[in-house]
Amino acid sequence: MRMRRKSKQDERPEADGPEAQEETPDDAATTEPGRRAHGPWDASEVELDEEDGSYVNLGALAIRGRQGVEVRLQADQATQQIQAVMLVAEDGAMELRPFAAPRNEGIWDDIRERLAAEAQRRGGRAGEVEGPYGTALQMVLPAVAPDGQQGTQTSTVLGIAGPRWLLRVSTFGRPATRFEHDGLLEQVLGDVVVIRGSQPMSPGDALPLVLPAGARRMSPPAETP
Repeated sequence: MRMRRKSKQDERPEADGPEAQEETPDDAATTEPGRRAHGPWDASEVELDEEDGSYVNLGALAIRGRQGVEVRLQADQATQQIQAVMLVAEDGAMELRPFAAPRNEGIWDDIRERLAAEAQRRGGRAGEVEGPYGTALQMVLPAVAPDGQQGTQTSTVLGIAGPRWLLRVSTFGRPATRFEHDGLLEQVLGDVVVIRGSQPMSPGDALPLVLPAGARRMSPPAETP
């Protein structure tokens, strides 16, 4: 799928005469009230070309592929339902989980509290930090290294709110301690499109993810709450 940003110009008749002024999608994103300048995007904010192969449709998420980033799907071992999308690069990883949210209020505060409590229950620690999308939660959890040695793993969880959805992004490796907007994983995240759909859902319900042909399932990592 090929993505094109929508602007207000797409939603109104074209103006004629010398007063008409050309406006690019980026201009619209930075100057029009209520329009975000950076992704992830809502499906209403972009146009996706189904015939272009640069995006893979995973149901509630559309992910643009990039060289150097592997897209994996994590499935529940008991139900085989897809729970999350994992983006894996040489310097780290990001786990994406989309949820339904109310139209006029957020659920990120409650999710952060639950994640922090789970981190403490597992013998780790958690604290709020300022992230690229607002308040984030940084966690340090016990982990076993590939050589069998006991250690810890640091992750930072981002809550990205959109129209009736929340995208929970758990970052590992370099992005967990140093988020770079021009980093490879960060660029993939910024291109993500969330497809909420019109179906009624309770706040906090996971948006459905589907397995496309050729993708492989991954069991959720033990260190991810």
